[in-house]
Amino acid sequence: MKVLVTYSSKTGNTKTLAEGIYEGLPMENKTILPMNEVKSLEDYDVILVGYWVDKSGPNEEAKNFLTTIQGKKVGLFATLAYWPDTEHAWNSLVNGEALVKENNTVIAKYICQGKLSEKIIAMFEKLPADNPHAVNEEKRKRYEVAKRHPSKADILSAAELFSERLELYVSDEN
Repeated sequence: MKVLVTYSSKTGNTKTLAEGIYEGLPMENKTILPMNEVKSLEDYDVILVGYWVDKSGPNEEAKNFLTTIQGKKVGLFATLAYWPDTEHAWNSLVNGEALVKENNTVIAKYICQGKLSEKIIAMFEKLPADNPHAVNEEKRKRYEVAKRHPSKADILSAAELFSERLELYVSDEN
């Protein structure tokens, strides 16, 4: 079995998570590449796809990439600048899954918090108070917490999840 770990990353969060997942996979026949460097999916049996959340789903590059996957086992992982145990986070994974589940087998999904870019925070700071993205004291504190993610624990949890799911598909030949 050949595994591809691929990702789209804006601030480095998803790249960090992808690298941790890749390092934690027990098989030797694995590749890690940024999404924009993937030339073909043909040789891979399993594709683990990472994205940063934008508008409650995969960012545009990842959205386009996900729609090209056909007949594979797919794992999804994502980072977002919000709490990972919220409905918003879960919906962000489900929206990614919706892009691949009809033509593939989804083996696992994982999401964790990640820092928000300073550029976006600055943009949010300029919004009127009645805008849902306007910055307030609670959001400032959350942005500070988010800077510590993905944490070592996040990375270990994601790597363990995908490693366990891949055990179901790994043959004795790797």
